[in-house]
Amino acid sequence: MTIATLRAGQELEGVFACTRKDRLMSRAATPYLAVELRDRTGAVQARAFRDADVLSGRFERGDLVRVAGRVERFRDELQVDLRAIGRAADGDGDPAAFLPAAYRDLDELDGFLEHLSREVHDPGLRALLSRMLDDSALREQWRRAPCTRGGHHAYLGGLLEHTVAVATLALEACQLHPRLDSDLLLAAALVHDIGKTREFTYAADFGLTDAGRLLGHVEIGLAMLRDRAAAIEQLDNGRFVALAHCVLCHHGPDAAPGRRYGSAEALALHRLNTLDASVKEALEHGLR
Repeated sequence: MTIATLRAGQELEGVFACTRKDRLMSRAATPYLAVELRDRTGAVQARAFRDADVLSGRFERGDLVRVAGRVERFRDELQVDLRAIGRAADGDGDPAAFLPAAYRDLDELDGFLEHLSREVHDPGLRALLSRMLDDSALREQWRRAPCTRGGHHAYLGGLLEHTVAVATLALEACQLHPRLDSDLLLAAALVHDIGKTREFTYAADFGLTDAGRLLGHVEIGLAMLRDRAAAIEQLDNGRFVALAHCVLCHHGPDAAPGRRYGSAEALALHRLNTLDASVKEALEHGLR
């Protein structure tokens, strides 16, 4: 049973994501519990008028919850009259089944990622990319992660989609501006958001890991790159520093020493990243 198939009069039992939770007061001055239940097909409002405070203590907003109730029509909209609600048991549902996901085919995007990495010919940078792409656990995280929690590409697979888009733009920019260091810019485009693979948690909504909350994806990504670069003999320190500078500045030069771009490639990455992110956000959420 999915939310999209609910009909008035149905009995409802199942696991859903709780995306809103409020304790409210009725006109009779008695408390009731108002929640929003969601799956990939949609969302529905639900109310518990009995034992509101007891039920409220059994779960939190952002949990996967197991519910039982009856679907009713209220003011021309479906609503669930809850008899029971509580946090779902571990393994009772896959959070990914309740989160928004990319419309584009992830296998196709994965193929584009590999194709773009082969356009990097610098031995050291190519070896670094190979170490990233050969890590099967990292590849799974790369395919799974969103790019943001509520902005552009805020869905499973969003990080991979955004990475491919920025790298494609970088390749085009290098053809238009041959003086750009194409190996450096393309490699930076491919790894600039790699820290987001360790930034998020997955439940009813996207959350933040401790590292994501305290460090942010830029610092996480730089640490990941340093760990892998240390074992690559072909990648000299100067080349790695140039790559790290691009990653550090991809949201602008404020994080750089002197708050200035150190290379045209760092400037280009920032502009291309902003281009894809802002256009995607406008298409998804409208112009602001």
